[in-house]
Amino acid sequence: MAYLQRVFDARLKEHLNAMGAVLIEGPKWCGKTTTAAQFARSVISLQNTDHREEYLATAATKPSFLLEGEVPRLIDEWQDAPMLWDAVRTKVDERGLPGQFILTGSNAVDENKIHHSGTGRISRMEMLPMSLWEYGESNGSISLMDMFDNPEKEVFAQSEQTMEKIIFSACRGGWPATLNLKDDKSKLLVATEYFKSVYKNDISRIDGVKRNQKLTRMILKSYARNISTLAKSTSILSDVTASDSIECSRNTYESYVEALEKLFVIMDIDAWCPAIRSKTVIQSRPKRAFCDPSITVAALGLNPEALMTQLKTFGFIFEQMCARDLRVYSAAHDGTLSYYRDRYGLEADLVLHLADGRYALIECKLGSREINDGAAHLLEIKRLVQEHNKTEKQVPLREPDLLIILTGGSMAYTRPDGVKVIPLACLKD
Repeated sequence: MAYLQRVFDARLKEHLNAMGAVLIEGPKWCGKTTTAAQFARSVISLQNTDHREEYLATAATKPSFLLEGEVPRLIDEWQDAPMLWDAVRTKVDERGLPGQFILTGSNAVDENKIHHSGTGRISRMEMLPMSLWEYGESNGSISLMDMFDNPEKEVFAQSEQTMEKIIFSACRGGWPATLNLKDDKSKLLVATEYFKSVYKNDISRIDGVKRNQKLTRMILKSYARNISTLAKSTSILSDVTASDSIECSRNTYESYVEALEKLFVIMDIDAWCPAIRSKTVIQSRPKRAFCDPSITVAALGLNPEALMTQLKTFGFIFEQMCARDLRVYSAAHDGTLSYYRDRYGLEADLVLHLADGRYALIECKLGSREINDGAAHLLEIKRLVQEHNKTEKQVPLREPDLLIILTGGSMAYTRPDGVKVIPLACLKD
């Protein structure tokens, strides 16, 4: 099957033109190696069973030998031989040229196993599963960045995706492996197998610490039940241990969550706390999130048919899909996601910040009946920012550049109050 271009491709090219080496991190199966291979002129895979032992022995004694080859040279799953990090840094210094190496890995760097940060030599980039646009399920009629550049421009478009198709996309996830599969049952199985691999193998392989499979599965399941919420760690821990079938201390729980974060499975969303309310009013706990909505579905043992009758549950999963796609589309502009919620019930499901200071307040609503409430929330937050600025002259807050409601519906339009209503299946970078 021909390679499908990713939003990530353009960023990778830019970084290779500027830096001696690039590290691509992200959850396994998200397409890191396949994408990197499009740019590499030679490849060495530490997961190659025929040569793995030889590679590891060479890395331990003479790591520079593994770096010889046409450039950019791809070193896949480099973290299996962490000494390669310092060898790459040294080689980049010696050659003094950009685009020498591409490193890929499915877990975060263990800083204790490297001597140098790589700052100025090795650029770190994060890759995610495929967005709807990359998968071919968004028509891309509305560009996120074009909206930022032209905030007053009205939007109008139409999505061809039905609610059934949106639900299926969330259940299947953005895993590139599903592109080669013909039947829906097989496509759904990929996410299930990903979930199993995490709790059966990856959680222990990441740092060599043996972890309990059952406990890992129960933590992931509880996380899934609390997805897109501000559930406290203590609440999730209580949920995990409620059946008395397993014991877990707070420290143990936190160590498991940390491991899942290093695997890029858990990607919680931090709070946005502007000075428009008292600090005691604004919620500051992280919002629970996975890297892909399909993990939630797999952890809960759901399927598209079940979710068609559980749209309230799917609303939380839909927000996860929106978060994934927004992360993908905004990455070239160093986009970061947060959320706003206060104790008065005022909220923005997501706040998308760009590196240049621009930001969008975003609500994620499945159906049209919720749009008015979502718009009211966004407009009220904007009003509070404006009120704050009337008295704060020295450090005024920037007003939101965009007010957006992402929906599972079919029509994109701009409301008279300026709020843009956009089907997720119309959006691209």
